Amino acid sequence: MMEPARVFSQASEADDCVLPFTVEPLDVRGRVVRLGPALDKIVHQHGYPPQVCRALGEAVALTALLGSALKNEGRFQLQTKTDGIISMVVVDFDAPDRLRGYARFDAARLSEQPVANTAELVGRGHLAFTVDRGTDASRYQGVVVLSGEGFEAAAHHYFQQSEQIPTLVRLAVAEEITADGQHWRAGGLMVQFLPHSTDRLRQADLHPGDAPGGIETVEVAEDDAWTEAQALVGTIEDHELVDRSLSSEDLLYRLFHERGCTVFERAQLKQACRCSRSSILTMLSRFSHQEHEDMVGEDGKIGVTCEFCSTHHSIDLSEIPVE
Repeated sequence: MMEPARVFSQASEADDCVLPFTVEPLDVRGRVVRLGPALDKIVHQHGYPPQVCRALGEAVALTALLGSALKNEGRFQLQTKTDGIISMVVVDFDAPDRLRGYARFDAARLSEQPVANTAELVGRGHLAFTVDRGTDASRYQGVVVLSGEGFEAAAHHYFQQSEQIPTLVRLAVAEEITADGQHWRAGGLMVQFLPHSTDRLRQADLHPGDAPGGIETVEVAEDDAWTEAQALVGTIEDHELVDRSLSSEDLLYRLFHERGCTVFERAQLKQACRCSRSSILTMLSRFSHQEHEDMVGEDGKIGVTCEFCSTHHSIDLSEIPVE
């Protein structure tokens, strides 16, 4: 039997990157994301407690996995609104490489439940994925219910309900202690089953819920290739996704060496915020003079702090353009 083709980059592992790949014998494609300094900067700008850092890290890794499909232009946003201790998470991906994010949480409630996991902290509500391609294409938003499950499960529900593409997502976050302090890392892997034949994409019907009695769901046998791909991805340990000594290429080799895996050019990522003094002045110009007066603080200026990067801008009334 002919040896399956294997193409792996020999480049050393780099943090803050997304690596696309395909496993043609299994008809799957996917991406691996590794986040280091970019995630560390996002969480340290706010001084979040460790539990919030972990939840936000998962959201940032998931956003990088999904948003990197935009390639060269456009914007992808992940946003939650829930009843949990972490009531809101917002992460933006601006193609091709910029990430930013923040979380809102109730510190008092967190102190009463300090060992809660991400699913418990986020709670119940909704998760929205918004895609804005920045062209004439229409803006798209997909919404999935959060029912006490984490970001992995929410991503699976989204692809099953909205995209109808068999998809498996794995996420992991870790706090790393080094000689110069504590740092945060995250990793993620997404695989999607995309065979040439649409018949092989058929999935079992969703549960009918409270539908009238007598409605039967259709049982569909899962494709063998997709079953194998899921089984292989299911062997990944969390530490493998965040281990800086294990490259993305080597991780994929561990998973798919018997089948052969092709990797493509990696895309670098960075933490970057869109806020600027000029954009803040433009925003303030839309308010009336009386509203400006009401915003003025004790120092005689308007203070504006970006929720994403915590940068504080002190604006003098004379700077605000008149529309």
